[in-house]
Amino acid sequence: MESVNRDREEYSVEIENVHKHYRVYKDKGMELKEKLLFRRRNSYTEHKVLRGVTIRIKRGEAVGFVGHNGCGKSTLLKMISRIIYPDSGTITTRGRISGLIELGAGFHPDMTGRENIYTNAAIYGLSKKEIDARLENIIDFSGIRNAIDTPVRTYSSGMYMRLGFAVAINVDAEILLIDEILAVGDGEFQAKCLNELRTFKERGKTIIIVSHALGQIEELCDKSYWIKDGLVRMEGPPKEVHSVYLSDRQENI
Repeated sequence: MESVNRDREEYSVEIENVHKHYRVYKDKGMELKEKLLFRRRNSYTEHKVLRGVTIRIKRGEAVGFVGHNGCGKSTLLKMISRIIYPDSGTITTRGRISGLIELGAGFHPDMTGRENIYTNAAIYGLSKKEIDARLENIIDFSGIRNAIDTPVRTYSSGMYMRLGFAVAINVDAEILLIDEILAVGDGEFQAKCLNELRTFKERGKTIIIVSHALGQIEELCDKSYWIKDGLVRMEGPPKEVHSVYLSDRQENI
């Protein structure tokens, strides 16, 4: 039994037979009176996003999730971070999780960049003393020192990404989740982020990326998972998986 437990400890994320569906209502935004009068129209269909996904990701591994829009990639990331939960199946994570899942998520628009650093890092579990010790590194990495004491509602999408990434990479997480965020911002900062991700990985941390930028995944990741119709259709070296995925996409255009 101890041997089995030790074997499982090598995995930072275990996704076991996960299912997730959403109800898609045909009538939206109706007032109560209309809903009562036309209740039969208030029907829905079930959209099965994930249909029994099993993925195990080892400590120190960097993996990418690829697939067309709506295939369930981002849903998986949100379930790993516990923003949402599966309808059935289990997701086990080991270690602190940080991530960039939605641009600007967790930022209060009327708070300054500095204030949002403290708020976000506290959500990740850091004490004020720990945040104080990391503050200058976060601000320096973000490259937005001149705007750090202005409300983030005045920030561009690139500035949001810079600040969000700078916080996420500096909270001593074991698992880092990234959803398309590196597509925002200039090339120089993207290269800076990729270098930081390599260092993060070299320290034995786990990275999970959802992206349409297949080149970035190939540059950083050990493995890709192609998700289609709610299932993992292929896993393996990124270039091999991406080649099959792109061929399938061309055939279905």
